[in-house]
Amino acid sequence: MIRLRCATRADIPLLKYWDTLPHVIEAGGGEWEWDVEIPFEAPWLEQFVAEEDGRPVGFIQIIDPAEEQTHYWGECEPDLRAIDIWIGEVRDLGRGLGTEMMQLALSRCFADPRIKAVLVDPMASNIRAHRFYQRNGFQFAERRMFGSDDCHVMRVSREAWLAGKP
Repeated sequence: MIRLRCATRADIPLLKYWDTLPHVIEAGGGEWEWDVEIPFEAPWLEQFVAEEDGRPVGFIQIIDPAEEQTHYWGECEPDLRAIDIWIGEVRDLGRGLGTEMMQLALSRCFADPRIKAVLVDPMASNIRAHRFYQRNGFQFAERRMFGSDDCHVMRVSREAWLAGKP
């Protein structure tokens, strides 16, 4: 069973290590400034380490894309959330941990009745991620460049998420 806990400074060495792993780099990770990111606090930001039986297995960041300070998402309508998610160790891929993590993150996002939809932005080349997000209710919205990253913007609405819950 997966549990999410707030990321802390003590997690920085592990997050930096995960950033060196090929599957994280391939998914578009590896570019985070953890020494700055983790201590940073803002009302539009939540950062979690996912643990399985107390062992860290992944990371999730949830932001309000309309309020996020770098305006990475550009101009966004209000009442959205955007998620970054990944599994740290390759041995933990394909075990259902990502699905459990994503469902916890979506439950957290949609617990706020104002939230209309959640966005993700996997690399256009990352077919495995596209399938993962589709299994979790996301649908393709647009292809978009974020800097030099060619991405698929995918979206799940509150209604679609609620309809797909077991």
